[in-house]
Amino acid sequence: MVTKGRLSGWLRRKAGERDGDGEDGFAQRTPGARDRDDLLLAAAAAGLPLAPAAHPSAESGYRCSCDRIGCPTPGTHPVSFAWQTQATTDPEKIQRWLRTQPLANFITATGIAHDVLDVPAEAGRIALERLDAEGAATGPVAVSDGRTLFFTGTRATADEDEWWPCELDCHPETQDEHPGLRWHCRASYVLMPPSRLPSGAVVAWLPGHGPDRPLPDPLPLLAVLTDACAQIEHEPETAGWIG
Repeated sequence: MVTKGRLSGWLRRKAGERDGDGEDGFAQRTPGARDRDDLLLAAAAAGLPLAPAAHPSAESGYRCSCDRIGCPTPGTHPVSFAWQTQATTDPEKIQRWLRTQPLANFITATGIAHDVLDVPAEAGRIALERLDAEGAATGPVAVSDGRTLFFTGTRATADEDEWWPCELDCHPETQDEHPGLRWHCRASYVLMPPSRLPSGAVVAWLPGHGPDRPLPDPLPLLAVLTDACAQIEHEPETAGWIG
């Protein structure tokens, strides 16, 4: 687990690493190519399906590498519209993408092998403190520009009749509707470490919370995260979260 002091100190160090400036503005902000490849291949080996995504581009003022004018989600969306079927854990395919798209960010498609519970960073800190105090296990946890991403098992199943909807379900086009707790399940995705953002932030695993950790059941973790979000908002949001 990561306590408040360790988490806060680590986040300050990551912010300090972004102060460096290189030829492309990102030289001191991201891992080297070898580290990038190792991180992504480790995630795939852990069963997290990956697909290439757009990246911040110096040619467009550190906005988006795609050709879309006024891209609404610069540097944070999949390259292909078929990302849900494209996402894979096949190391050979991923290595080919890494060779042919050396600047690409990567997303992981949720609702296939895992889900992601996504909360504001402060709520994530509160939840990690509580889980640490209770001795509860957490799975992989990443930070992404003001958000904390908790990777969990998925509630999506092959049987459509067994799947149940939730008011917290988050899709790429509805993220603005979920400023608090988001549940990335079917038809959603999150950026994977070490993706770069136009802000200069880098998506990163919390120390000791990498993709090799077992994926926990989302429901017990959801209760803790809901309480943490309510605490920072000063109002309860726990009732009626199931659609």
